[in-house]
Amino acid sequence: MTTDSYRNALDALYARLDYERLGMPAACSSTELRLGRMRRLLRRLGDPQDAFRIVHVAGTKGKGSTSAMVAAALTASGFRAGLFTSPHLHRLEERFVVDGAMMTPDELIARCDELRPAIEAVETDWPGPDGRGLTFFEVTTALGLLHFARSGCRAVALEVGMGGRLDSTNVVRPAVSVLTTISFDHVRQLGPTLGHIAREKAGILKRGTPAVVGVRQPEPISVIREVARSRRCPLFELGTDFEAFYEPPRPPIDRPSNGSVLVRTWRRDWGPISAPLPGAHQAANAAVALAALDALADIDPTLEVLPEHAARGFATLRWPARVEVVGEAPWLVIDGAHNVASAEALAASLRSNFPEVPRSLVFGTSRDKDLAGQLRALLPLFDTVIATRYVENPRAVAPDAIAEAVAELGGPTAMIAPEPTLALDLARRATPESGLICVTGSLFLAAEARAAALGLTNIPARPRLVT
Repeated sequence: MTTDSYRNALDALYARLDYERLGMPAACSSTELRLGRMRRLLRRLGDPQDAFRIVHVAGTKGKGSTSAMVAAALTASGFRAGLFTSPHLHRLEERFVVDGAMMTPDELIARCDELRPAIEAVETDWPGPDGRGLTFFEVTTALGLLHFARSGCRAVALEVGMGGRLDSTNVVRPAVSVLTTISFDHVRQLGPTLGHIAREKAGILKRGTPAVVGVRQPEPISVIREVARSRRCPLFELGTDFEAFYEPPRPPIDRPSNGSVLVRTWRRDWGPISAPLPGAHQAANAAVALAALDALADIDPTLEVLPEHAARGFATLRWPARVEVVGEAPWLVIDGAHNVASAEALAASLRSNFPEVPRSLVFGTSRDKDLAGQLRALLPLFDTVIATRYVENPRAVAPDAIAEAVAELGGPTAMIAPEPTLALDLARRATPESGLICVTGSLFLAAEARAAALGLTNIPARPRLVT
């Protein structure tokens, strides 16, 4: 590998229209989000997505964690397994994982070289919105599917980017479809009610394909059942067809613990096993992941995962920026919660793992998120608040606007830091060694704070967007 060829490959990808950084168009029905050219691109590549079994995972929260659990259990069972997630924290290659190892720079160069002629052919026939060609997410989705095929994967956990019905991943024919949770996020694109959001996400359900669902609220589950009936999808629901029993960490707690989970499906009992990630919400995600694996085994018995293998995979799972402890004295937790439901889940996890300690919040979020809703979930836990922003993306809310929102909600007077490194410095000075600092509000903020806290260097620079 040469540094120039790697940099050129990254630059070519990052130059594409990137809704992760710019924000999505307001309407999901936009012609910008049609799937036809994605199908054309994959056809030019020989339809790599048909080379392996796919567990296709959508949901408002928990879809990345659930996908990671599915892939970890498959790998621990000896099956070559792929994992596709987004966005990445530090390196683009994090999105494309095979048997727990992310794509190498050499593999990235090779896959991009293989993609290029297909991209050029598709863009010649249809240049896309405003003549700007295939989007960043379309190309990286194809890149991942191609990588998994070339790597000889037998099964892949494929996380939806946003929504479901018109997401670029929704060109695959999965063995199992998964819907983790439904809550409010991306309402401008997906609709104003939980029913609207559920219908968009249920767009990944394919005729006759089993669907595993962690949704329990009446409004969205009724929509999901309707879609499943119309498409003749066998439906497996949390609380009806499978269940999770969570055992929280037992005091005294001298360091964060994940607790344990027993999952009971229509095929077997799993566990009790150590929960793969902290928080009661992760026990529900584990139940959905294990139920998805049982549904996969129903379709293809050669891919059966046994409980001892799932336990081994869960024990080795590391999922950065999900209630991740990256420092002590004081504890430093980084979490990518970026909507109200995930903020509520984070708050519950912090109450369980860090009871009765002084807590400082470092918070920054994006303009299209529910700022007040997230703060309402978090502020009751914290004595100190530092308002900040991520710097590599123009979607960030200004720190002074966050501080004003904190004041309007009756929170403590917020300190203001223009970027995450300074925010961490302020938090460390304000927090005793026995206390807790939590950084949250955005995966973009989590990435920058994590790099600063861990002293990560040699992270390939991503072109900075300006407005």
